[in-house]
Parts: sequence; C-alpha cells; structure tokens
Amino acid sequence: MSPVLDDPAARSPTGAASERLRATMAAVRVWFTWLGVRKTLSPEQKTQAAESFGAERDFLSAGKKLLDTSHPAFKAVTSVRSRAVAFWKGISLPYPEPGIRLIRQDDISVFTVQMTSLKDQLIEAVGQLESHYAELKSAARRRLGTLYNVADYPATLHGWFDVAWDFPSVEPPDYLRQLSPQLFEQEAARVAARFDEAVQLAEQAFTEELSKLVSHLTERLSGSDDGKPKIFRDTAIENLQQFFERFRHLNIRSSEQLDELVSQAQRTVRGVEPQQLRDNSSLRQQIATQLSSVQSVLDGLLVDRPRRKILRRAK
Repeated sequence: MSPVLDDPAARSPTGAASERLRATMAAVRVWFTWLGVRKTLSPEQKTQAAESFGAERDFLSAGKKLLDTSHPAFKAVTSVRSRAVAFWKGISLPYPEPGIRLIRQDDISVFTVQMTSLKDQLIEAVGQLESHYAELKSAARRRLGTLYNVADYPATLHGWFDVAWDFPSVEPPDYLRQLSPQLFEQEAARVAARFDEAVQLAEQAFTEELSKLVSHLTERLSGSDDGKPKIFRDTAIENLQQFFERFRHLNIRSSEQLDELVSQAQRTVRGVEPQQLRDNSSLRQQIATQLSSVQSVLDGLLVDRPRRKILRRAK
C-alpha cells in the first residue's frame, strides 16, 4: 500500500489524483539497442576535409553516414521502433524520470503482449535487413570512397537492434522502513512529490494535445483557399475520437475544467462524419464556431500553465 502523507497537498485535487496514480498505475520503461549509422570523421579525415575548404580542422565538425537509411529494408526496421514508441506513449502517462512512464496496472498484460509482438516484428525486419546488408555496404563503399572503413561495420546485424522493457519500482523500498525510518519518510516524500508532478505533466500533455487537435480541425473547417472551403482529411476527426478514447482510459480526474473541455469538444463532433462537413457548409461553420470556443479556453489554460522546468539534483 502506498504511503499517504498527512499534509494539505494529499487532500488537494492534485494530491488525490496523485494517490490514485500510485494506487492504480505501474512504472514502465522501454529502451532500444540500435546500430549507429553515423560516425565522426577521424582527426586525419577531418584535416583532409578542412583542407579542401581552406578551413581549420578544430573549427570543423564532420561525420559520415555508414548506411543508406532510406533503403526500404532499413525503413522497415525503423518503422517498428516508431510503432513501439507510439504504442508505449499512447497507453501511458508521463513521469518525471527519464525513460519512465506510468501505465495502468490492468493494462500490463495487453502492453506485454503487444510489445512482444513488436519485438518479433523487429527481429523479422532485421532479418530482412540482414539479407540486404552486403548490398548496403557495397553502396556505402562507393559513396564514401576513401572514407569507407570496413571496421565501422559489424559482421552481422543480429544483436544490434533490439527493444526491451521492464516495470521498475518507483516506491521507497520496504527494507528502508526498518533500516532508517527517517530516510524512509524522506524517500516517501520525494516519491509523493514525483507523483504530484506526474499529475501536472499529464494535465499539460492532455491540454496541449487537445489544443493541437482542436486548433487543426477548426482551421480546416473555418479557413478557405481561393474562396473555397479548405480540404481536410478524415484523420482530423479520427484523431480527435482517438484522443477522447485515450483520455477516458487514462484520465486521472485531476482537473474538472479539462474534463469539461474534453466533454464539450466530444459533444461537438459526436456523430459527425467527415463527409457531412464537406457537404454541409452550415454544419461546417457550426462545428468550427463551437470548437473555437473550446480553443479559446484551452489557450488560456496553456498561458496560465507554463511548461514545467524539471531540475535534477546533482549526483
């Protein structure tokens, strides 16, 4: 059971939301092993490059690209990484520690299944890239000329690309309670402050994302090009619907004002199909006007709540 500190913050809306986070969420960390495809030139190579420009070596920064990252096989590998990061961030909330986010405890199973699937997809994509590896190195040899160095390239790509994850504890260890009650209380206070900060980071992230989505759709609906309504993609509506679903799933109920703004935006576009907005100018203007009122309040929230600057203690 997470310790609850007897202070006013614990009884405030932020404190209550913070305790809900601690009771229902788990920390999740994702990291990648990834082959670097750029390398700084050696001092001799930098000297050679500097001479060709009549520059001094110490004032020149230069590097070389080892592999063609635009190759379809390489793009397939990076695509898996992008999907893994998007999934991790989409199912979790920010936490003020590098590389860590918060996931609902009842989502851990779904998360593990999906990440395992993505890991398998990465292995398969790397296998395909491996089959083109000799071709990519030959192309690099041609393009790099004398800058090509066989030592820059591993014998195989297997083991150079990977994704891993774990669920680290962010609570003070129980053994500390017996070892040093005072130190345990200090750690408990530090963790409580971290979760208070996580609440504010979540509010900020949701507010900024909703503002971006509403602003984009409003601009598409109310603007015009050469006297004609601007073209907008179905995703302008679909992305909002996805946001509403994720907000409902991850909402920590820390801001009644944000909750109401999300509900207002959702009511505005509920049941509205993209084609209706293209065919019905009156409906288009009505939706744009209602979303503009939501946007004006969101703008005020973003002005009143500047980005938090997180200061790390020196080690």
